Amino acid sequence: MLRGALRTARYARSWSSGADVVIHETEIVRDGVRIEATLVLPAKHRGDLPGWVALGGVSRMGRFHPQLVRFANALASSGAAVLLPEIPEWRDLTVPPGVAVPTIRAGIDVLRRRPEVGSGKLGLIGFSFGAPQVAIAATHEDLAAELAGVVLFGAYCCLERTVVCQLTGDHDWAGVDYSLNPDPYGGWIVGSNYLPLVPGYEDAVDVAGALHRLAVAASDQRVSAWQPYHNGMIEELRAGLPQVRRPLYDLFATPSTVARPDPAARRDIALRLAETCRRLEPLLEPRAALAGVRVPTRLIHGRGDRLIPFTESLRLWEELPAAARGGLTITGLFSHSADRSPSGLADRVREGLIMLGAIRGVINTA
Repeated sequence: MLRGALRTARYARSWSSGADVVIHETEIVRDGVRIEATLVLPAKHRGDLPGWVALGGVSRMGRFHPQLVRFANALASSGAAVLLPEIPEWRDLTVPPGVAVPTIRAGIDVLRRRPEVGSGKLGLIGFSFGAPQVAIAATHEDLAAELAGVVLFGAYCCLERTVVCQLTGDHDWAGVDYSLNPDPYGGWIVGSNYLPLVPGYEDAVDVAGALHRLAVAASDQRVSAWQPYHNGMIEELRAGLPQVRRPLYDLFATPSTVARPDPAARRDIALRLAETCRRLEPLLEPRAALAGVRVPTRLIHGRGDRLIPFTESLRLWEELPAAARGGLTITGLFSHSADRSPSGLADRVREGLIMLGAIRGVINTA
């Protein structure tokens, strides 16, 4: 217990004041292909280190995403080895889920060969899109045998509910309806990848291409998709589309100064997209696999998250076997969109203590 508290204190100090770590650029070998990876180690350590593999989400920044780097550095400063393997497909803003398992296997192989890493079981972390894929990976017997536990940040459970929320802002839990102003980035990613594959929308390649350009711009420029900064590009891309397809484009992208189209139309296209995703890529729907998770699983989600609603982690928690429920934290200090935080001092202190408790649970996992 004391050791976990000391490691949590080192994590917190590193998160707020900068990490004292050593960074090694290395590689993994995934299905015979060499792929870049980053290994983060504490600058000073004695004895064997617990090892972690961490997967990010769908972003052009890949393993260099600032928040992913900051987290990995803080976790390494607590006294751990953290491997961040690149997933080139996700960095290109495509979403094949099947690459997660071989990437994790290759990452484990790298950690097992490092002299700094102990022989004990490893930890596995997934952020955003990577989170449910990490949960699915934990159902594979060979991987589960290597894992002390799994941590999911900002995960989704039900693909249909998630896509509906990304396009309408509507979500629910336990009979309570919620509404938020969704971060359009999620809709841009789903639409750019799957819209032309939806029956009846085969000619929407140009709309998908426009959505891809928006997602690339938001990710490359590190400006959140909901910011007015993108209004000019949204309007320019719309003007370049045939008149007949502009209403479809409007369901995904409108300037921040313009009212969004009919929620019923947005919900309809969301349901069609979710059905197409399930049909073509069953691994995009994690819910069916969750009953097979056998390792302790911790969930952390931001209450104000506008990309994946916090109700998805509540739903995922309920779908996990009781023996796999390692901890659930809903906090005001973490979200994809990073635009909300507690305003009052008392609220910040309370949320900070909640988050520190969650991080302590993460650190004690491996």
